[in-house]
Amino acid sequence: EISSVDEMCDAIRRLVVRGAPAIGVAAAMGIALGMQDAPEDDAARFADRFEETCQRICGTRPTAVNLFWAAARMRSVFQRGLSGSLSELKRRLVEEACRMEREDRELCERIGAQGEVLLEDGETVLTHCNAGGLATAGYGTALGVIRAAVERGKDIRVVADETRPLNQGARITCWELQKLGIPVTLIPDNTAGVLMRRGEIHKVVVGADRIAANGDTANKIGTYSVAVLARYHKIPFYVAAPLSTIDRALQSGAEIPIEERNSDEVTHIGGVRIAPEGVHVRNIAFDVTPHHLITGIITENGIAAAPYQDAFEDFFLRQAGKDVAQ
Repeated sequence: EISSVDEMCDAIRRLVVRGAPAIGVAAAMGIALGMQDAPEDDAARFADRFEETCQRICGTRPTAVNLFWAAARMRSVFQRGLSGSLSELKRRLVEEACRMEREDRELCERIGAQGEVLLEDGETVLTHCNAGGLATAGYGTALGVIRAAVERGKDIRVVADETRPLNQGARITCWELQKLGIPVTLIPDNTAGVLMRRGEIHKVVVGADRIAANGDTANKIGTYSVAVLARYHKIPFYVAAPLSTIDRALQSGAEIPIEERNSDEVTHIGGVRIAPEGVHVRNIAFDVTPHHLITGIITENGIAAAPYQDAFEDFFLRQAGKDVAQ
């Protein structure tokens, strides 16, 4: 259990909470949590406390845009309620965080429903890293597409990259799929190419941590390599993500900040050193897949195809209409 902002920041930073949608929900929860013990006798100090809490949460990881999207939503609630009862505002912040959790689960199910039509009965799908229920508030994005296809009676098999250096594919994706009863085969990251050449992979579906306006997509390191292999072997490569992962302020992937992490994640496995002392390490956490390597981007409002910027604008306009109607 997490009982303080410090603990939430630590959980996000150490990847106890990981996956862009889950990070977004956790960020909102952390902000709401951080305000619960804030003094209510001075609105200005209350506002300072809120901004400090937001900045601390937003400073945990630079790449996942859902974190900043969640903070923006919480700021909107805060600004609307600051002139009233501060006690009531605390309650509204908690309500908004809980609403975001419910919405994320619903969005993932809609992403699954949109994307499952792309998978044919009997196909084998490769996925990279983890974009399942544990990377979201439930159900998953990339795994949500696979899960929805299976729930509709399709025979789908999955090949999961181990996803070095933290092995999210091996540790989490395989565990989730086994729990769901979906056949999964674990492979080392450098095995994907030979399976594609043999015709054993029919589709690739991955998640995303941030998508630029032109469709360039940041995801776990190694995703770009998979996309290049898929293009060479003429295998469709799909990204599954909610609209909240699309950062329309960034024109291309060149503007996406890419996190580099501690060298110990590469030099050690399970606390055991596997590389010589003093070796120089680059532990780049994410890479950017150019939009021209992506066959389609699956969102809750439909499947975007190039030119992605036009498709995204249409999806956001549609979403704005739904929000007004509600």
